[in-house]
Amino acid sequence: MTASSLSFPPFSLQRLMSTCFGHGEGEGDRLCILVDLPELSKMHDLAFLEDDDFAVQKYAYEIFHKGFSAEILAELNYRFNDFYAFNTTGGSNLDPDDDVTDANGSQLSLVKDIYPRYDLILAITDFSLTAPLTTMAKKFGFRGATLHGVNPIILESGLSVDYREVSVQAERFRSALTLSDAFELDFEALGETSTLRIECGGQEAQKSHGLCPRGTADVANLPAGEVYFVPTGASGAFPFRFPDGTLSRMKVRDGAIFEAELLTGDPKLIVDRNSKLKDDPATGILGELGFGTQNLPFSGRDIQDEKILGTCHVATGRSDHLGGSLTPDLFTSRKNASHDDILYAPPKTPEINVTEVRMYRDGESQVVLAEYLPSDYLKDAIGLVEEM
Repeated sequence: MTASSLSFPPFSLQRLMSTCFGHGEGEGDRLCILVDLPELSKMHDLAFLEDDDFAVQKYAYEIFHKGFSAEILAELNYRFNDFYAFNTTGGSNLDPDDDVTDANGSQLSLVKDIYPRYDLILAITDFSLTAPLTTMAKKFGFRGATLHGVNPIILESGLSVDYREVSVQAERFRSALTLSDAFELDFEALGETSTLRIECGGQEAQKSHGLCPRGTADVANLPAGEVYFVPTGASGAFPFRFPDGTLSRMKVRDGAIFEAELLTGDPKLIVDRNSKLKDDPATGILGELGFGTQNLPFSGRDIQDEKILGTCHVATGRSDHLGGSLTPDLFTSRKNASHDDILYAPPKTPEINVTEVRMYRDGESQVVLAEYLPSDYLKDAIGLVEEM
């Protein structure tokens, strides 16, 4: 099925929330929305709404905060619908500062005033808050979702799907890969080939499926639709594309990148990356291998594009939110304690082809993906009958 042939129902905040989180109990679930801003003063009197630089935060206010009308709140049995801002972290999944404010300029604390007070917290931000919010959810007992980078394509597709169906598809995908010993990813870039082997140690595959029922004290990543592993080791090499188009080869041993080599582009980026690897080796540890499970259009945002069937991604950095052991305190600097997805998808990495992904399980090898398409084995496993 091609992206142009996909169709989705109109976005419904009520449907999204009732499906992913259900209805509140008792007096109602206490709800708030968090956004990130470079200066908290921009939150006062909602000044950021007059600034063209804050598209995501405007969606948070206009589509979500205002979208929770009195009627919808009553129907869902939610209450408060409060709106706060914290300081932009500047990196994916970095722990935020504790300071937070509302439109009146009140000086508040995430740890004292937000996390303990609310049952549902939605983080609609530029930079992902998934790892730190998940950690806080388990500590304070709330549920929530991270919707970083939301844009019109995401609203009209990835947030408009039926997450009960997404969950079924993700479970089929998970069952097809779970208990794997290892995966090998073959790459081709600029005529050169490389292979990355990721050890999984027979672990249970995990899924991000969008459903966050009561009693879970967890955070959903929306859009959802992913199956993932926390590597137990890794070796080999893989190509990496910097935002400016510079291509490098990342060399891996003992589960971590230890050196970057220039393929084409700006050599300074390679020097800087190798310096960071030397100063803080934890930044090179591979913390995730993930596979998309949904038929979605490309949005230009990793939060949706890594959920697209046929794509795969690895990630470096912290893995505690995924059940791994790499926590922020194990980095030389907490400013480096990010979780950074490296997504392979034709629109994002046009110079790189993932020629094949193989799964090793029970002494056998099985092709899972080939040139960004699911193999026959995977299509049979997930019940995919449409022409890709």
